[in-house]
Amino acid sequence: MRAALALAARGLGNTWPNPAVGCVIVAADGQVVGRGWTQPGGRPHAETEALKRAGAAARGATAYVTLEPCCHWGRTPPCTNALIAAGVSRVVVALRDPDPRVDGEGFSRLRAAGVVVEEGLLAEEAASLNAGFIKRLRHGLPLVTLKLATSLDGRIATSTKESRWITGPESRRVAHALRARHDAILVGSGTVLDDDPDLTCRLPGGVPVPAPRVVADARLRIPLTARLVRTARETPTLVATTPGHPDTALAPLREAGVEILELSAGPEGLSMHGLLSALAARGLTRVLAEGGSGIAASLLREELVDRLAWFHAPMVIGGDGIPASYALPLPELAKAPKFRRMAHRTIGADVLTEFEREAG
Repeated sequence: MRAALALAARGLGNTWPNPAVGCVIVAADGQVVGRGWTQPGGRPHAETEALKRAGAAARGATAYVTLEPCCHWGRTPPCTNALIAAGVSRVVVALRDPDPRVDGEGFSRLRAAGVVVEEGLLAEEAASLNAGFIKRLRHGLPLVTLKLATSLDGRIATSTKESRWITGPESRRVAHALRARHDAILVGSGTVLDDDPDLTCRLPGGVPVPAPRVVADARLRIPLTARLVRTARETPTLVATTPGHPDTALAPLREAGVEILELSAGPEGLSMHGLLSALAARGLTRVLAEGGSGIAASLLREELVDRLAWFHAPMVIGGDGIPASYALPLPELAKAPKFRRMAHRTIGADVLTEFEREAG
């Protein structure tokens, strides 16, 4: 099952709106005869890929699957049918599928066909892997990871907005790997104006499914000269803004290939909850927020940050630098967003600490 989970992780960022699933098929003599994982775009499924590799050796074998096999028809036949037809005698599953079209029915179909089903092996690890898929189904929101690259004193730029480069090249490569494992990248208009990023994954080998770039831009400040606009026909780009902007401002962006998402705003500007709900409705399950300070504050204020990836560089910028997050504000310490540390590692001269939001 650990091997199946490692295979499933290969699909993160590429399978939405489907979950990232892994499957390992083991013959009666203990030999691995097939393995597979969900392919880019969500099809083919992991079980189909593993069965294709196993061929006739799947008969009488055990399939280890990280998520309950689907039992409904979509663009492909149900995986339960494929497992039964292949003659698999036993299916070991980590996690029940929360999709109401499945949710135990996959198990029932397999058992009705005489297949032995075992459930719950490494369920916690499987739930963590597909936390975005689960959150979208249960709460109508994607999993949000807030990535911060700061000095030791929590500054993302100097007072003159210079930020390239606070962290080193090793950290930047890890940050690109983070992009590859998420379905979309979110920034604010201030980041676009200050840094003119392209927000693509530039790891060797590339990413099969380019992650959409999302800009929260209530005042529609994004210029037509921005890289995100100039490359919108190559990589999906969405600008979330408030209603009421004149067509003379919207039309050039649309002509460049930018999709405009109009959302209502409150006293603090665009609702991050509303924006994330709209992204979840499109099938997105994992969103990486890369800044700036306003986006970080809005997400933290609305309690929408599930995970933190915090890169610290060994330098001090000082109090006149730009903070990682603008004011929340907090009337008392007890109201502060709280996280627990999940991992801590040195990357070149920097340190990456990963956190998960505390339950409750």
